[in-house]
Amino acid sequence: MALSGGSTADPPVPRGFPGPIPSFLTGPSADGAERRWLARAESLGAEAPIWAQRLYVRSLLVLRAATDQRTGAVVAGAPAGWAYVWPRDAGAVAIALAAAGYRPEARRIARFLLRLDLDAAARFYSNGEPVDGREAQGDAGGWVTVAARAAGVTATRASRWRKRADYQEKEPGDYLGNAIAAGVDSLRIREAFAFGEGLGRRANEPSSGLDTVAAWAVRPFPRPALVPAARQTLLRLAAQGGRFGLLPSEDWDGGEDPWTAPTTWTAWSLAALGERRAALKLMAALRRAATRRGLLPERVDAQTGAPRSTTPLAWSHAFTVLALRELWPRRPPG
Repeated sequence: MALSGGSTADPPVPRGFPGPIPSFLTGPSADGAERRWLARAESLGAEAPIWAQRLYVRSLLVLRAATDQRTGAVVAGAPAGWAYVWPRDAGAVAIALAAAGYRPEARRIARFLLRLDLDAAARFYSNGEPVDGREAQGDAGGWVTVAARAAGVTATRASRWRKRADYQEKEPGDYLGNAIAAGVDSLRIREAFAFGEGLGRRANEPSSGLDTVAAWAVRPFPRPALVPAARQTLLRLAAQGGRFGLLPSEDWDGGEDPWTAPTTWTAWSLAALGERRAALKLMAALRRAATRRGLLPERVDAQTGAPRSTTPLAWSHAFTVLALRELWPRRPPG
């Protein structure tokens, strides 16, 4: 269903970030309103290096810019092709904002997501109407549930994970990320996706290769029984990474350009597993992939690091906030 109170007219044409163009996108520093908003943030630990603090602040500002402060709708990016609400992207933003101390904003996002018809489409307009062209995906319900939990909103959304597209948004199938997000039993996941070297992308298809989405079984969908296989998967994929980060999976057929979101969610989960050296190596790659103003493109040229897609991508900045907080948590005094 559409959001209650939504317009019955044609859905709005995407216009990028919900508010005015943020000052940090056009100048070197935040304006007064942005600085006041940042003052509410839970800071990183005191031992966090300057680069981490700067990347943290810039990532929080991206999440603020991407979020409609009134409705909680979160667009993935500024260009028209990305100015839609994807449940997984918006869910990650809610989790990151809640972790950084912005619980009211996280609650608005969660409540917006809970009012979507997740079976209607993969993405939605800012008024909650489904966008044609991409069918519903199998991880949406899981991301909405975890986002609601992080925001302190009671909710459970079921996911139809089988025979649906996954985060790579290709043909429908039975995919690892969807199974993890949907809460499929860990034993069933191991039986279907464990192929000796770790966790593969497609059920019962060893040739599908390892998938970075194994990280989701560590964060934000913790599955203790899957941790050994997830660790093996992530360490192997991290070792294969290039100067600017990781491909989504071993069977990726979209070229050699690394993607910032898989790089960062892998770093987040490796940090949570105590694999600090591997996590920091990925964060160094992420820094090289960032623009001079600290903005993260969706993907970058494998040879030069130049942006090859929308910049910034809110999803990548959400995982960056979470990875940085995992690496340098703020510790209570004493």
